[in-house]
This record gives sequence, structure tokens and C-alpha cells, in this order.
Amino acid sequence: MTAMKNAAYCSFLEHLVELRRRLIIIAIAVTLGMGVAWNFSTEILCFIEKPLTGKTYLSEIKKRLYSQVKVISPALFSHYKLDQVVNTQEKSHSLNYSAPMEPFFVQCKISMLAGLILALPVVFLQLWQFMSPGLTQRERQLAFPFVVSATLTFCCGATFFLTIVWPVIINFSLSYEVVGLQSWFNVSAYIDFCLRLILIFGLIFELPVLTLLLSRFGVVGYPFLASKRKYALLASSVIAAFHADLITMFVIMVPLYVMYELSVWVAFFFGTREGAVPAGLDVQDLELET
Repeated sequence: MTAMKNAAYCSFLEHLVELRRRLIIIAIAVTLGMGVAWNFSTEILCFIEKPLTGKTYLSEIKKRLYSQVKVISPALFSHYKLDQVVNTQEKSHSLNYSAPMEPFFVQCKISMLAGLILALPVVFLQLWQFMSPGLTQRERQLAFPFVVSATLTFCCGATFFLTIVWPVIINFSLSYEVVGLQSWFNVSAYIDFCLRLILIFGLIFELPVLTLLLSRFGVVGYPFLASKRKYALLASSVIAAFHADLITMFVIMVPLYVMYELSVWVAFFFGTREGAVPAGLDVQDLELET
């Protein structure tokens, strides 16, 4: 019994040592990525600030739509005073800071997240290699597809947020401006809010990749995921509820549930069928286990 405990303890220590090694490699990769991203942090900040200029795809869509309304129904156009929207000049807003070193720390945060994104292939590879001792030989061959797909889906989630969702949030926030109520955006609060949502959307878009792996390994299947749709909708609502304003809750809840629904169909089309051999195993593996 003592020998078994010692063996288990040694195995646990080996796993901790291996985890520390993987984390050190990840930290080095992120640091190098941060060094590269530092040179582009100003351009990234300008891109994040872009919705504050008022020139977004939303303003263009509204102007084109209201212009069509003017042609189709001039009475409706004048009744709702849509000419004020069409002819409104975009009002530019600026970020402000109140602490001496605040812009520097904001630049550090932007560089850190951008460095993490640049280092994602290394991060996912280290995660896979940490799990690889518990996988079969054929499962280990999925390392490259996993790293590539996980990196691309995270980047797609971040891009989707910055180009589609972020202008919606800022436009909604600026819509509250009236006489006597003007916006005054603090650079730290503005950037922290944006970076947090970039991470959230990147992780949301990882859900189909995770489901694909688990379904190919036979851990989860389409019947199980399909039967949990109502719980997924509830979980999406709960996660979104941690954000204060309604529009942010909505734009988080909808993509999160859409990604779950996509994961259900990924499991249906690419997962192992009931009674089939999981993708990472072959008949010889099953015979050896038996």
C-alpha cells in the first residue's frame, strides 16, 4: 500500500513538473509575442477607438436605409424626421485619462492580449502536448489540426467582435447622449471592457473545436448535446447576465448559444456514431484494452 502511495505521489509530482515546464514555455512565447505586438499597440488602440468617430458600418446602413425610405415613402420620412439622421454630421469622441501612467499601462494591456493571440499556436500546442501522454498514438496525430483550428477560431471570434459587435455596443452607448448628458470615456475602462469581450468571444468561438475533439474521442455525442439545448440557453443567459447593460448581454448571449447550436451539428456530422469505434482508436487498441 505504501509503495502504491509513493508511486501515485511521484506520478503527481511528475505531472506538476511537466505542467510547470509547459507554463514556462507559454509564458516565454507570450512575452515574445508581447514584444512584437508592442510596436503595433498604437494602431490597435486606434482601431478600437474607431467606433468613437461615429463612422461605422451601422451609420452607413442607417443612412442608406433612411434614404430609401425617403424615396419610397416621403410622408413617413418627414413624419419620423429621418432627415435629421441622414444629415447628421458624425460627432467624434475622444478617450481621456486621469492618472499619470494610465496610457502606458493601457498600452501594456493591449500588447499583452495581442501577444497572447500571436502566441496562440504555441499555447495550444503546449496544452495538447501536456494531454498527449493520456492519448493513443492516432489521437496524438490530431495535434496539428487542433492547433490550427483552435487558433483560427479564436481569431475569428476576436475579429467578429471587433468588426461587428463592438461598433454596436459603442453606438448603443453613444445613443444616450442628449443635451446635458455627454459621454466622457476613460481610456482604462474603455480598453478593459473591450479586451475582456475579445477574450470572451474568442473562447466562445472555441466551443465547436472542443466539441469536435470530444465527439471524435467518443466523450460526448449528438444525442447528449441536443438534449441539453435548454440548459445551454440558460447557461448563455447566466453568463451574459454578468454584464451590466442589456445590449452587451444580448450580443454575448446570442453568439454563445449559436456556437453551442453549431457544436451540436458538428457532433452530428463529425462525431462517432453509437457503437462505432472512436476516431482515435482502432480495433487493435480496443482488443488490447479488452
